[in-house]
Parts: sequence; C-alpha cells; structure tokens
Amino acid sequence: MTSFVSSLRHTQRRLVAGAVLAVVALVAGPALVAQAANYQYWGYWQLSSGAWAFAQTGPDQTNPADGSVEGWRFAVDDGSGNRKPRVTPTFDQVCAATPAESGKKRVAVVIDAGRDVDGDGTAKPPAPVVGCAKVATTATGSQVLAAVSTVRVDKSMVCGINGYPAAGCGGEVATLSDAQKAADSPIAFATPTPSTSASAAGSSSSFPLPAVLGVAVLALVGLLVARMRGRSKNEA
Repeated sequence: MTSFVSSLRHTQRRLVAGAVLAVVALVAGPALVAQAANYQYWGYWQLSSGAWAFAQTGPDQTNPADGSVEGWRFAVDDGSGNRKPRVTPTFDQVCAATPAESGKKRVAVVIDAGRDVDGDGTAKPPAPVVGCAKVATTATGSQVLAAVSTVRVDKSMVCGINGYPAAGCGGEVATLSDAQKAADSPIAFATPTPSTSASAAGSSSSFPLPAVLGVAVLALVGLLVARMRGRSKNEA
C-alpha cells in the first residue's frame, strides 16, 4: 500500500510539473518568437520550372548544370522565404548570345541587390543585373558567381557582390519596419545587348538591365555624328 501511495504522489508531481512547463511555453513562446533576430545577407537561389527555389546546399557545394539559372538576392531574412530575386529570366534570354563550347558549361546568373529598405541605409543598392557565365563543367556555384561579378567573401560566406554592401556580413536587424515587411514588386526582364568580359573562372557576359536603352541611344548618336563629319569633309 505504501508503495502504491508513493507511486501515486510521484505521478501527481510529474503531472503538475508538466502543466507548469506547458503554461510557461504557452506564455513565453510567442514572446521569444517576436524577439527573434533577422539578418541581412545574400541569399542563394536556383530557378526550377520557372520559379525561384532557395538552394538546399551552399554555393561551394553546388555544381550547377549546363543550362541552369542561378540567383542571388540581398535582403533581410524574416523567415518567410519570400525575398527571392525579383527578375525571373529564362536561360535562353540570358545566354542565347553566348556560344556553347566543348568542355565548358553555360549558367545564367541573376544578381538582385534588393530594395532601398533591404540595405543598411548607407548606400543605394545597385539595379539588378544578369550575366551568362561560361565556365568549366566542374565549376561550383561560387565560381559561377565569380565569373560574372566581383565577390567579397568572409569565412566562406558571400558578404558582398559587385561592391554591395561595401562592408559587413550578415548584419542583425532586431525589428523589421513596415516597409521591410512589404511584399516585393517583380521587375520585368529586358533582353540585354551582349558584351563579353574576361574572368579567371571562364568567359562571361554581364548586363545592367536599365542600361540597355541608354547604350542603344548613345550608339545612334555616335553614328549620326560620324556621318555629319564625313559629309562636312566631302563638301570641303
């Protein structure tokens, strides 16, 4: 009988302790979640069936396939997974002008530095750019990125791309503003005018999206000036 009573009391104590812990978790849980920190960093994405998916492995451990599309987006991670690259091109839209080469692979890359509110307020984020990397078939995601941009790395983490941000790496943001929480607005892709630059990891092409029209206008102006100069010499 004594053993039975002792066992009963022990069970009661366990039930009471369990109830207390449940109440504490119920009360403190939301508060702990609300106080969870957010971080600014470059997220690594892959285009799959026309939609961006967050990479399941880091760029150093990833070997992008020929014909694939990689994406990088700088933003504040709020845990929603919604801060994807705002530009969604196809491989052909980016790499059609880059000829295939035996022993090489071509990978399209989108680099989106995000919105003004995603940054630290010290510099305006550059406009999104796209590039076509032609690299060795064994090239990793990191090498693909390096083929179309300049990269700042700290302890294997991509901290800056094309000079943005100029300093820091994975900075903490304690509280998100309403503007930071607001949904993204997609950016329409404009087919770029090809240009080629050399890279240690392979040949590549990189195109600022908003600059395409400006380049075309400048080329037209230059052509008109050349024709006017030629006509003046003939008349002289």
